[in-house]
Amino acid sequence: MTSLQPVRQDPPAPAATVPAPPPPRLGAPWSARVARAEGADLDLVHRWMQSPHIDTFWHQAWPRERWAEEIAGHLAGEAVLPVLVDLDGRPLAYIEVYRVLRDGLAEHYPCRPHDLGVHIAIGEADRTGQGLGRSLLRALAAGLLAADPACTRVVAEPDVNNAPSLRAFTAAGFRPAGEVALPGKTAALLVRPRREEDMPR
Repeated sequence: MTSLQPVRQDPPAPAATVPAPPPPRLGAPWSARVARAEGADLDLVHRWMQSPHIDTFWHQAWPRERWAEEIAGHLAGEAVLPVLVDLDGRPLAYIEVYRVLRDGLAEHYPCRPHDLGVHIAIGEADRTGQGLGRSLLRALAAGLLAADPACTRVVAEPDVNNAPSLRAFTAAGFRPAGEVALPGKTAALLVRPRREEDMPR
């Protein structure tokens, strides 16, 4: 099992000194941009979230107006960064990058101040089951570690019943670290630690 012992600091870094989650640094064929709470970005996220393959586990098939509020709220805070990811210039996924220190997950394991978490939704059902999720997660984890040199690991907490997601995370280098009871689900805690190849050159 992956060790989840926190990094010892003297004194511990207070939450106020930890920056907001950064956008991932992705290279071709991937590209990422911060999602906007209006226009085409909002339309895309809203449409995707109505899809059964996403709603089964996200449970956020909300009206467009509520999604506008959700994204705007994220953009105004320092806990969650909403991101849209393209593959070869075509929208593929909606991602939420979150700072675990400012999330309820922090109560369930010994998080480090700069731990980053990810939620991922592949937008179109016909693009699932092709290995795109694992490829994106591999690039996303490396891109987040590159974007925040103080971050030593990226975590995720998919539903234990979401077998395709669990396979994708595992194939992308995330390792099981137990289960946690979260509101609305039992989650598998998965950890992708920083490795030698992730170190700045």
